Amino acid sequence: MEKLIPIVMKLQDAFNVINVRNQVEMPQIVVVGSQSTGKSSVLESIVGRDFLPRGSGIVTRCPLVLQLKRIDAKQEWGEFLHKKGERFSDFAKIRREIEEQTMRIAGVEKNISDEPISLTIFSPNVVDLTMVDLPGITKVPIRGQPHDIEDQIKRITYKFISQPNALILALTAANTDLANSDALKMAREVDPAGERTIGVVTKIDLMDQGTDALDLLQGKIYPLQLGYYGVKCRSQKQIDENLSIRQALDSEKQFFSTHPIYSSYIDRLGIPYLADSLNKILCGHIVKCIPTLSRQINELLQNKEMEIVQLDANSFSIEGDKGPVVLNLINRFTNSYGEMIEGKFVKESAVECLGGSRINHIFHSIFVKSVKDIDPFQYLTEQDIQTAITNAQALSPSLFVPEVAFEVLVRQ
Repeated sequence: MEKLIPIVMKLQDAFNVINVRNQVEMPQIVVVGSQSTGKSSVLESIVGRDFLPRGSGIVTRCPLVLQLKRIDAKQEWGEFLHKKGERFSDFAKIRREIEEQTMRIAGVEKNISDEPISLTIFSPNVVDLTMVDLPGITKVPIRGQPHDIEDQIKRITYKFISQPNALILALTAANTDLANSDALKMAREVDPAGERTIGVVTKIDLMDQGTDALDLLQGKIYPLQLGYYGVKCRSQKQIDENLSIRQALDSEKQFFSTHPIYSSYIDRLGIPYLADSLNKILCGHIVKCIPTLSRQINELLQNKEMEIVQLDANSFSIEGDKGPVVLNLINRFTNSYGEMIEGKFVKESAVECLGGSRINHIFHSIFVKSVKDIDPFQYLTEQDIQTAITNAQALSPSLFVPEVAFEVLVRQ
């Protein structure tokens, strides 16, 4: 059983490299939560090290595929899939590399992307886990963010949590109303029975005096088959004061063990218990997913073998002039490319728009919406328009607006 998660990690890396991750539903834990619910603090506490970027607004702008591998060595390090073989022993450098790779993928502004960043952390202080940290759900775009940032984030979130093999780690702050939890709301839409959703209640220590999260932790408000776990992570003030994660875990343990209400439920509270439980839940989930995973991999292999047969690569002579071989392959590729653009290449197992249909979707759904959102008169006054028309008419006034004037104004 202990080898299941490492095997899934290897498959995950392989599928990311050959870009077929959307064709195989990998069993993994997807972390979902609104901004400021403590996602970064929970993940860092599970790892035991500070390594995630922090700041105001949306900091996580790309999905972060985080793989934790337990090792016997005393040394800790991280490796990025896009820098295979390079070890990062300094976790501050890991944070900077995440920031730089995010800017390379999503740009320097506040845009987001669904292209993942893959990071593996090797440490003797972790349990084997594979998790995907998604951008925090937000409602109002801040300066520099696209106006539809909420829709973009939800689209990426649904893309990951809609997969039947994905476990959903839904984070909710204890000092907010459960009815307003975006994470649980989205999880319910794709998992109405609550069979693959794990609830995590954060910021328990910030609840108003005289109130507690006991009913929520016991599943009396919104039941989940995998249950709820309560955690107490570092506050921003404690982070600014350089409180270590080890000190924060000790503080968490003392808080729950001495609390008049939570002390009776200590076995379901705290980061260490959450990490061990996630490991066991993920192992059991992988066992259930093996038949589906095996079928999807076999289908993928068969499709690739058919593509090789169609290329008729075995009939090519490896001796002599390679020009005809290359020309033949290029010709087959261009024909396949044209068929995909024209819609003649349709796969039964397709999970997304491909080729011409994708181009059509971009122009008629995304591009048109973006153009309509532009105010054409934002930087043009009536005087500017009248002057451009007058200049284009010159000595010969025309009945209609001259095209030259239109072109000049559009360029602005």
